[in-house]
Amino acid sequence: MKNKYLVILIFFFLIISCHSRPKTPDTNIENKRDTLTLIAAGDNLFHDSVIRSHLVDQEKRVYDFSPIYTEIKNIAQRADISFINQETVMAGTRFGYSGFPLFNTPQSLAGTLVDTGFEIFNLANNHAMDMGTSGLYATLDFLDTIEGITVIGARKEGPSARIITKDDVKFGFLAYTFSLNGIALPRDNPNLVSMIVREKMTEEINDLRPLCDFLIVSMHWGAEYVLEPGKDQTDLAQFLAELNVDLIIGHHPHVLQRVDTITLPNGRKTVVFYSLGNFVSHQRERERIIGGIAVVNFNIKEMEISDVGMIPVVTHFDRNFRNTKIYPLSSYTNELLEEHALKNTGNGLSMDFFNTVTQRLKTTVYDTLP
Repeated sequence: MKNKYLVILIFFFLIISCHSRPKTPDTNIENKRDTLTLIAAGDNLFHDSVIRSHLVDQEKRVYDFSPIYTEIKNIAQRADISFINQETVMAGTRFGYSGFPLFNTPQSLAGTLVDTGFEIFNLANNHAMDMGTSGLYATLDFLDTIEGITVIGARKEGPSARIITKDDVKFGFLAYTFSLNGIALPRDNPNLVSMIVREKMTEEINDLRPLCDFLIVSMHWGAEYVLEPGKDQTDLAQFLAELNVDLIIGHHPHVLQRVDTITLPNGRKTVVFYSLGNFVSHQRERERIIGGIAVVNFNIKEMEISDVGMIPVVTHFDRNFRNTKIYPLSSYTNELLEEHALKNTGNGLSMDFFNTVTQRLKTTVYDTLP
């Protein structure tokens, strides 16, 4: 009888255990693809003008944001995992729709993002508490009704970590933000939004690391509008690398910053996208309308990141701040550029400027998803 229980115990342990970097190939690997691909988009930031220009039924207050994403929909849907930093809460009509400085976006946006192909929604950013505790609770309650998405960075209760499984490969996610713009977390729920606190991060990462094959951390960090990562970012990236994080997805500066690979003395590598820039916004400086979609390929035979790159994207909007649409840079034309609200405003917006930005990313630049 004791041997029977011992066999059951060993079997249970094998089922739940997941080594951080297994090197032994899966016995069923021949039935799987060699590579899984993750994409990640930066700040989805809905200003008043974005909201107003997508009102399609004023009487019923119906908004249609789907035209914004049509040009990148194929990219998001072809990826195995699609991440977006949802910069604004979706608390519902009773809070009133608003843009800067306290954002609240119509809830119909969530359905559009799902239809576009996004499944990982990060809420750990400095605007998470714009509508207060009740606004974030309302957002979380609403997102909880949508099938097929995983919300990271905020929760009403329970642990911070999330694990999703693709082809029997476990991807662990955590997310943190440096700020809530001075709005305090509720005393009865200090874990509502995950903050950049090294002691807490160490505990959560160490708990999650043995349970997943790849560990991904979303970081809302850095100084706004600065084109190079600051020491705070590089120090935190090193800290995360030493905790055996595989991939860091950075955002908040609203401009593109470079991509790095941190190699530890033992040879272990951590890929860092310091900032993906804006995805959607109506900010009015040329550096803030070119963002990037991170592309990360995971080799599931070797259980390692095999290659990384970025698809540069342009947020287009015309001189009336309408017709907002995200274009891969490779399909953005001179004709569209001439219609952009920022063209001919003396800020030097040009195709040459876009190409100069991509050259400083220090990563492979893709036209679309390889």
